[in-house]
Amino acid sequence: MNEISIRTANLEDLKILLEFEQGVITAERPLDPFLGDGELFYYNIPELISNKNIHFIVAVANNEIIASGYLRIENSKHYHKNPKHGYIGFIFVKPSFRGNRVSTLILESLKRWATKKELKELRLDVYVGNSGATKSYERFGFIKSLVNMRMDI
Repeated sequence: MNEISIRTANLEDLKILLEFEQGVITAERPLDPFLGDGELFYYNIPELISNKNIHFIVAVANNEIIASGYLRIENSKHYHKNPKHGYIGFIFVKPSFRGNRVSTLILESLKRWATKKELKELRLDVYVGNSGATKSYERFGFIKSLVNMRMDI
């Protein structure tokens, strides 16, 4: 495995990040019958890169961007113990680099940034059927706490 570094994403990364976004959608489409047909976009990537309350990072190996992820500072509900939390999203690792704990490097970097911002809680969403991601997040220390349920009517 080549040495992997983590850096802040920038607008020059937009093309590959748009490809990663489609990779996320492709992976999630079989898990979510409520996703629409055709080309979809989840993220406003330029906003993720430029917003001061979002830390958007990429992993790089041999000058190739191989993974991404962001942490967004959010206000918690009034009934939660922490007034703010970090929401993690857009975790994507190129298929040829999966199984090498690259997502752990991304998560560790995001956690360090959250700690510097004095956050005490991290959250993320993962599909129930995405066992690979779920195992990775649990290995990192996340616990399952909520399952959202939906139905067509």
